[in-house]
Amino acid sequence: MATYVIGDIQGCHTELCRLLSLMGFSTRNDVLWCAGDLVNRGPDSAKVLRELMALKSANAVLGNHDFHLMMRASQLLPQKKFDTLNDVLTAKDKDDLLHWLRVRPLAAWVSGHLIVHAGVIPQWTTEDVLRLAREVEVPLSSNDEKIFFGFLRDLYGNEPARWSERLTGIRRLRAIVNVLTRLRFCAADGTMDFKETGNLNSTPAGMRAWFLHETRKTRHVPMVCGHWSTLGLLPMPKVTMLDSGCLWGGMLTAIRLEDHAVFQVPQEK
Repeated sequence: MATYVIGDIQGCHTELCRLLSLMGFSTRNDVLWCAGDLVNRGPDSAKVLRELMALKSANAVLGNHDFHLMMRASQLLPQKKFDTLNDVLTAKDKDDLLHWLRVRPLAAWVSGHLIVHAGVIPQWTTEDVLRLAREVEVPLSSNDEKIFFGFLRDLYGNEPARWSERLTGIRRLRAIVNVLTRLRFCAADGTMDFKETGNLNSTPAGMRAWFLHETRKTRHVPMVCGHWSTLGLLPMPKVTMLDSGCLWGGMLTAIRLEDHAVFQVPQEK
């Protein structure tokens, strides 16, 4: 039995199938996790979701594009210029696809590794990450549509830019979602920057990439993340960034957690 984590798929179904074949993935013996951003920008978001649902042994943490799909489906956002979500939004099985997403976690502890889409601020321990993720998962997976819609309605925004345990209500939930699905750069005190999306050469003043903070409480914890395509595949001693930009002409990447073997396929031309 092996456990694999795949980086940002973003609707690249053909590449996903080729990567599963390259890995020799066994639906009976292996476990698959995805590091968020399953959908959008690529051509086949609905096919990606159906593929993962059919695998049974597949799971995922949620990324910012997955939340964007839920916002679009709830008619809380207009279509953006580069959105490619209509195949999900017009699908006959749309409700099943969206429900599968809604009951995914925001963080997971798998085979001795912490998996999140974007990152964590220095102040959070592994236990904090999993606890706070569960706070979001309650309204997200609620069967009460009023609770679910109310959560999404006020979810988007860059404030509060700094985490505090004293935060309550939607401001608390928004901050948790922003950390786990959008974080790139932050200050040592946990203040976050959501404007800069470039690589380490474009680090804002007073900030560092979240994984470079020496005071980070998860610095000794093996972590696997996606989200930051401008970094490419970035394997470090305790953090592996998997988004290698398949959507942008790069590679779709997976890692096997037991030995950290890397598997990659290029974007289909």
